[in-house]
Amino acid sequence: MTEQVDVLVVGGGAAGLNGALMLARSRRSVLVVDAGVPRNAPAEGVHGLLGREGTPPAELLRRGREEVRGYGGRIREGTVTAATRAGDGFTVTLADSTTVRARRLLVAGGLVDELPDVPGLRERWGRDVLHCPYCHGWEVRDRAIGVLATGPLAMHQALLFRQLSKDVVYLAHDRPPTDEEAEELAARDIEVIHGEVAEVLVEADRLTGVRLRDGRAVHRDALAVASRTRVRTEFLAGLGLDAVEHPSGIGTHLPVDPAGRTAVPGVWAAGNVTDPVAQVGAAAAAGAAAGAQINADLVAEETRAAVAALRARRAGQPTAKPTLRTSSGAIST
Repeated sequence: MTEQVDVLVVGGGAAGLNGALMLARSRRSVLVVDAGVPRNAPAEGVHGLLGREGTPPAELLRRGREEVRGYGGRIREGTVTAATRAGDGFTVTLADSTTVRARRLLVAGGLVDELPDVPGLRERWGRDVLHCPYCHGWEVRDRAIGVLATGPLAMHQALLFRQLSKDVVYLAHDRPPTDEEAEELAARDIEVIHGEVAEVLVEADRLTGVRLRDGRAVHRDALAVASRTRVRTEFLAGLGLDAVEHPSGIGTHLPVDPAGRTAVPGVWAAGNVTDPVAQVGAAAAAGAAAGAQINADLVAEETRAAVAALRARRAGQPTAKPTLRTSSGAIST
């Protein structure tokens, strides 16, 4: 039989779990479906999260799941493959062919990082191949850092990582700096190295630099690279909802209004699927806000239904004759 819940949450990361927590605490039946491949899994710790600084990502998620379950929320490992409109709600199909009927959907997972096709880069991702100076910068402070220029954020990364180390180089790769950018880099003592990066060099499970296509080796302790983000929205095709290019040019995202609503009524989204650069704290906050908005939307729907039912009951009752009391106290009709 098809399971029925108030809200189905797609994705069990910070945004999805915090949204589920808000809903469960509001006494909503909520099911989180999570594929078990969090975006930040390779990282040693979560940073910039007050009160949980340095917590391993897996430990943070474990605590979050316990908190959601503590209020009656449920979490199921799996992958959502399709979502279709069913009356005033949705029917969601999982990879194991089970179906769930939900009144509302919260999409909080499905973002993947697409890295440049440089041998050895993917294997070091989240370790000494980094993307965010606020997430990982402190850990590589005063080290030799290379910025692999592959997209519009390369200059931004170079200038931010320069705040953390005096030894930063701009590896032009396939995006040489403009004249204005070159001047900014020179002003900050950031060397520009032209040439395509052919491979990442590793010794004893430690990044040691890169080799250029012309054979030159450039020693580095860490690499900064901006991934291109892609939201996996295939399961939303039946609802006519798809990702679009993010204004920053770094990839795709699901646009939402300030309350987290997508273009499809009844579907909310939160976290990195809407804001690819949001850190864990921001993603969790967006999930909490979306969860509160969903609950409020359900309350409004239930109130409308209750008012309609009350009016129907009143319409079905015979009209009572007025009762009048005379000056003598006698009752007349």
